[in-house]
Amino acid sequence: MTLSCHGIGIAASREVAIGQAFLLQQSFLEVVPRTIPASEVENETARFNHALAHAKEELQRVHQHIPSDTAQDISSFIETHLLMMEDSAISKAPIALIQQKYFAAEWALQVRRDELVRVFDEMDDPYLRTRKDDVDHVVGQIQRALQGAGHPDKQSLRGRIIVSRDLTPSDIIMLKHQGVAAFVTEYGGPLSHTAILARSLGIPAILGIRHASQLLQQDEMLVVDGSQGIVLADPTGPILQHFHQRISQREAREAELRRGIDLPAVTLDGTQISLLANIELPDDIVTTLENRADGVGLFRTEFLYMNRTAPPEEEEQLDAYLDAVRGLQGRLLTIRTFDLGADKTLECNGIGYLPAANPALGLRAVRLCLKEPGLFLPQLRAILRASAEGPVRLMIPMLSSLAEVNEVLTIIEQTKQTLQKEELAFDPEIPVGGMIEIPAAAISAQAFARKLDFLSIGTNDLIQYTLAVDRMDEEVNYLFDPLHPAVLQLIALTISAAKQNNIPVSMCGEMAGDPLFTRLLLGMGLTELSMQPGALLESREVVRNSHLPELSKRAASFIERLDHEAPLTLFEELFS
Repeated sequence: MTLSCHGIGIAASREVAIGQAFLLQQSFLEVVPRTIPASEVENETARFNHALAHAKEELQRVHQHIPSDTAQDISSFIETHLLMMEDSAISKAPIALIQQKYFAAEWALQVRRDELVRVFDEMDDPYLRTRKDDVDHVVGQIQRALQGAGHPDKQSLRGRIIVSRDLTPSDIIMLKHQGVAAFVTEYGGPLSHTAILARSLGIPAILGIRHASQLLQQDEMLVVDGSQGIVLADPTGPILQHFHQRISQREAREAELRRGIDLPAVTLDGTQISLLANIELPDDIVTTLENRADGVGLFRTEFLYMNRTAPPEEEEQLDAYLDAVRGLQGRLLTIRTFDLGADKTLECNGIGYLPAANPALGLRAVRLCLKEPGLFLPQLRAILRASAEGPVRLMIPMLSSLAEVNEVLTIIEQTKQTLQKEELAFDPEIPVGGMIEIPAAAISAQAFARKLDFLSIGTNDLIQYTLAVDRMDEEVNYLFDPLHPAVLQLIALTISAAKQNNIPVSMCGEMAGDPLFTRLLLGMGLTELSMQPGALLESREVVRNSHLPELSKRAASFIERLDHEAPLTLFEELFS
């Protein structure tokens, strides 16, 4: 009989995987309270230090064997765990428990782990709470070394679906290169490292299925549907056939889209649509070019500030921006100044702030830039200098008032004057734009458009702030609705303001890369969309099959009727 388990689905680039289960037992190490005689303290301390050194060596070995084409952020996970192993909270505190309370090494480490996890559990920020996973991953690796457990069985795992309580970043990287088909874990959320890595590596995964290791059997046939968050065990013939068909259809669809990869993004009525990419790292330029993006509409720069003790110097930032400019070979690069302070915390020495009660509404993005000119100015100088080598736009996140716009523009002009005096090259006409991410900015779009060179709509935050919904909160994220009349009216206001002032307007939130909404957005007047590189091919096809005059009529009708009819029903009537 088929068993169905539900969890948090990670669709990645593939939605579905079929394969035999492999129950990974390594994370089931049980630790019981145990003390030692005083005469054993020295030996127990040495045993702990040996296990710690062994765990570090394993991580370093994984780090050294990461393929050269692996994204930098994946490598950073391993580097972070290596740093944690050197922290006294992990490397020294358990030794104190061994020497003072005569705890066995495993129990001393477990006690320390529980203390650290309690601190994370008490944090209000859901993103920060997920960081306790790092503690568990690091402690788990040392525990395995203490108990003599090794890495996963070296037998071929190709095509298998891994079922485990949890997986460390190093486990995931090693398993990926052994050709596993998918992951199923008992723990982990949408912001966990397991989820981030699964997406980055293109592996379908289901997280958060409690007791999965008891419910699923070794070698049992499994179907993982990352789009629905479902694992089916021992599927019947018709069910298995259905999912094989889905895989075949997906592969055929990808091949079909790829055949049109070099066709221009022009609508049936002859309007050129600019399809841009959102990227996290300069390395993402390769995928951007492979999917024929017209350029980059959002280059997030937070990677430069993460997992380090000092902020990046101007020259380091310049090198990163120049890598992206040169890699794009003349295509547009839109660099967003850092958006730190909310889900991405700033950990550099001397400039840290206590966690805010509500980070999403606190000192983040442009607010932090203006508060900390010592952080902001090196980035501005680096962006301006990079503009001397190719087409660069400078974009400011989370603007909320005209006063902020004026203050930022003044600082940029002062920075330009300084660079001129230093005889450092830059583009004096570099476009400066602002992100429309909060309702106040959308309502003020007319005033912003008179001051700025372009606008970009960030729908992820705009929807959250408009509807007062945290999309990561499982209790309320069903209210996160891109088709809410209030959201659409704010988008329409922004587009109208940009057009009246003859400046470009784009969208770079997730809504822009969802082909479900492409025709609505085109009908509302957007001609520039920026998205994850993997979404470009499908969006290009939608564009090529769209007729703008017809879509404009439907969009106008949609907006007019929103106050009287259900948005989703109306949307399906007009755009399905």
